[in-house]
Amino acid sequence: MAATLITERDFLATVIAVAEALGWLTYHTHRSDRSAAGFPDLVLLRPPRIIFAELKITRGHLTSAQAKWLEALHKVPGNEVHLWTPASPDWRERLA
Repeated sequence: MAATLITERDFLATVIAVAEALGWLTYHTHRSDRSAAGFPDLVLLRPPRIIFAELKITRGHLTSAQAKWLEALHKVPGNEVHLWTPASPDWRERLA
């Protein structure tokens, strides 16, 4: 499926499937309307690594709340923080 044709929901499902196949625990808030605004789409854990990933389709843009969360999480030593799109060249490698 071309990167420009994939939905954010399909991209999320793909990332989760790849991560779980590689032994990652995954967390995604399904009802984000009842959660803090801007928290990343995915938390991936495979000790000793933890990844916080915001997923966007190619035309997506970060909200100010999302940018604030990603910036704050990035400042915590040991956290891996990423903004991934279907066209991101390295998201699969980051999960290896």
